[in-house]
Amino acid sequence: MRPRVDWMNQTDDRVLELLAESDLILTPAVIAKNLEYTRNWVSRRIGKLEDSGLVEPIDSGYYRITDLGRAYLAGDLDASDLEDE
Repeated sequence: MRPRVDWMNQTDDRVLELLAESDLILTPAVIAKNLEYTRNWVSRRIGKLEDSGLVEPIDSGYYRITDLGRAYLAGDLDASDLEDE
């Protein structure tokens, strides 16, 4: 089971899963199109995921999942490791 913390939601899981499964560097617009969310909503969620170290920016507006993000998906993290600081 994943260690979801209070600030996380289903969108966060879906964004991380898409980044992990595709193994691509994507923009919030591309992620939003593939997950049927708005670009604005995905951009806000990406910001939270980046603040927690689950995704990282590659170039301006492009993101990829981190090793920490992959560990989260695998259920290999303690929820306290993801607490918003």
